[in-house]
Amino acid sequence: MQPRERMLAALAFQPVDKVPLQIHPSPAGLFEHGQKLLDLMRTCGHDFDDQTSLSLPSIPTEEFDTDGRYHKIVTDAWDTTWEYRLFGVWGYRIRYPLADISCLDDYHLPAIQRLEGEELAQAQSAGNTQRQRYFHAGGGASLFETMQSLRPFEDVLVDIAQDTPAINRLADLLMDYNRVLIENALAVGVDAVGFGDDFGTQQGTMFSPKTWRRFFKPRYQALFEPVKRAGKRVFFHSCGMIQPILADLREVGADAIWPQLPLYDPLSLAKYCRELGLAVQLHPDRGELMQRATPQQVRSTLVRLVDEFDCLSGGSWLYLEVDPGFPWPNVQALFETAMELRQ
Repeated sequence: MQPRERMLAALAFQPVDKVPLQIHPSPAGLFEHGQKLLDLMRTCGHDFDDQTSLSLPSIPTEEFDTDGRYHKIVTDAWDTTWEYRLFGVWGYRIRYPLADISCLDDYHLPAIQRLEGEELAQAQSAGNTQRQRYFHAGGGASLFETMQSLRPFEDVLVDIAQDTPAINRLADLLMDYNRVLIENALAVGVDAVGFGDDFGTQQGTMFSPKTWRRFFKPRYQALFEPVKRAGKRVFFHSCGMIQPILADLREVGADAIWPQLPLYDPLSLAKYCRELGLAVQLHPDRGELMQRATPQQVRSTLVRLVDEFDCLSGGSWLYLEVDPGFPWPNVQALFETAMELRQ
């Protein structure tokens, strides 16, 4: 099987010739481990694109102090101010443009343009080249995560619980923004469009299922609809325990879920998602496993996941990403085991 053919089969719950694999070239991991990680990624390869052109991230030396500590404060295109303490790692919000929701009347989202002309032609050409061999995922739409970047987290929770007119208006503005992202991805011809919002705590969903279904479900259905109409797949990432809404996500069109695996019983999750027809992106735990376990525990976890989710029968694939703080022997075990599983 070619890589794209393998992923399409996996998403259709059809047998595959070897375990499908996706690697994310995290700048933080590449910064910490350097060339040896880059070489390992290139050797491993995956089903989403050609890794041979990967390179190490450019390091902004001016953002490190004389003791080698990284620190950056920046205001983004959304007018949110962030503080960063680890290179390549998500920062902390320290100023919100909509801390006072009454400012919404005067707030303007970043400009977003529909791809057209030469820019669209170049993107389509690159996409066509990628899809000759590899699976092509694009997009990156979100609602809840973006709201939390514009307005403090607790206020967003209260606004949604109270179903205020202002939070509904903000959500609808974000819907318009995300529609353009989705239109651009579909114009390029991607195989799948990615969405991501973290809806779970370590014990359960942040909202009651009733509240989630009222506020978010119809909006996701509207965002997923053009993707499904185009015959493409919908990928959805959500950290935390969100089992109560997995069936809802499938109902409105999600084809694959990227869950926080340690919070679930793996065999039960595998069975439930297979019954739903919801493929699973298998991301080995980046906390206890990758930072504090032994290389043998890393190896056994990958082997167990592939077995529990019956990867060779379709319906799941491995996802690898390296964060800061992963001991190098664990990184080696992660990639070497993935390569062994794909032989």
